[in-house]
Amino acid sequence: MNNLIAKTGMDARVAEIIAPVIEDMGFELVRIRLQGGNTPTLQIMAERPEGGIEVDECAEISTAVSAVMDVEDPISDAYTLEVSSPGIDRPLTRLKDFETYEGYEAKLETAELIDGRKRFRGILAGVEGSEVLVNIEQDGEDVTVGLQFDWLAEAKLILTDELIREALRARKAVDESKYDEIETESDAREEE
Repeated sequence: MNNLIAKTGMDARVAEIIAPVIEDMGFELVRIRLQGGNTPTLQIMAERPEGGIEVDECAEISTAVSAVMDVEDPISDAYTLEVSSPGIDRPLTRLKDFETYEGYEAKLETAELIDGRKRFRGILAGVEGSEVLVNIEQDGEDVTVGLQFDWLAEAKLILTDELIREALRARKAVDESKYDEIETESDAREEE
């Protein structure tokens, strides 16, 4: 399990328990974090393989995850379970995310210093093997930097107008396809 999905040992343990449940439901685990506090919060981000997730699907995942967590009981204290979409300015936690969002602006942070820096901000330029490519400005020039995926500690998209427009376009396409399905079902009933 990649450390961008699950950061701590406990996150990884919980991910091992819940990932199969989420996958069996037709979704992918994007990220998991157990946040401290008076009552810890277990944050789970999931989505369909093609992207996106609906509120009622988050509720279904929450119910299924709660059941398996009650049986496995990896967290001894009381906690709050929170299941959500990765959002528009989503974390990039899997190598495929860097291909999917090629052309969009992102912030990346490495665990160790790379050429004297840990933070990189630029336009994602895809993936080459196990390297994430990002176009950055360095010394007044645009350069493409390759960072090994394993070097990354954090990565997320930056909320831009272009990213919002694309999310709205994708949402509209999903809504239209649902409308087409309903219309087709209605037509089929009328023909009977």
